[in-house]
Amino acid sequence: MKIILAGGTGQVGMLLGRALTAGGHDVVAFSRQPRPAPWRVVSWDAETLGPWAAELDGADVVIGLAGRNVNCRYTPENRRLILDSRVNSTRVLGRAIAQCAQPPRAWLQASTATIYAHRFDAPNDEAAGLIGGDEPNAPDTWRFSIAVARAWEQAARDAALPRTRLVLMRSALTLSPDRGGIFSVLLNLIRLGAGGAVAGGRQYVSWIHDHDFVRAVLWLIDHPEIDGPVNVASPNPLPQAEFMRVLRQAWGMPIGLPATAWMAAIGALVLQTETELILKSRRVVPGRMLAAGFKFEFPAWPEAARDLCARWRQGGT
Repeated sequence: MKIILAGGTGQVGMLLGRALTAGGHDVVAFSRQPRPAPWRVVSWDAETLGPWAAELDGADVVIGLAGRNVNCRYTPENRRLILDSRVNSTRVLGRAIAQCAQPPRAWLQASTATIYAHRFDAPNDEAAGLIGGDEPNAPDTWRFSIAVARAWEQAARDAALPRTRLVLMRSALTLSPDRGGIFSVLLNLIRLGAGGAVAGGRQYVSWIHDHDFVRAVLWLIDHPEIDGPVNVASPNPLPQAEFMRVLRQAWGMPIGLPATAWMAAIGALVLQTETELILKSRRVVPGRMLAAGFKFEFPAWPEAARDLCARWRQGGT
């Protein structure tokens, strides 16, 4: 298949590019800052139509991944960049598909599990999950993230492409042993002895192993009956305290100092990021994928953590 990765030079784009290329697919990545890769990389500005759009005509699948990294302080300027980079790139992708004589049969558009409400009482699946934004006492930063997720998805829906199936991938934390990725950040905390419970640790962590993420993408491509929102997450989210305890055990670190919410806030300020990632309870499950028969290679965190730690020690990937 010819598969387009629109915004394919981030962590998720790189792991997809490696896996799809190894699988014999013709991969083309769109990037604002093209650099050498084992697949073809085409320049785009993620805002306006250009020569890159011709790559979509006759392609089998396009996967939209563009968006500014959210690992930053939510200043007014960063909020604008986070929102605009997602909405504008999605809109122009829809416009490019619409003008194709032979459009891609499937458009898998990145979204985020952050769209769901902060909750402890029940998991969020696609059918009965609560979209967030109305939780009492939710911080402004959480409401902003949910507003971005809603606008991101709506930009894709607005394209209204009758010949292209749209899947909105509401992805959890995609964990791979790549240096600089989310898993690497978690390991750094553990190696420093700081990988304990945060603010009590009751908040749920939703995650997916990188092998299962790639398998899920290929599975979604091969299941034309599935469209709309799909939760791309392990079926077993778990409380943050337990999540970190299991990871410490997999790494071989016996201790992990806990932190209060105010300590986390100070740490986030020092690191120039936000506390949402560790304080919001993301209890998300892949209801539609499970109902349609998807089988996870790493459904449980202990096995996934051991595999990721072993691969990280071997240099990643």
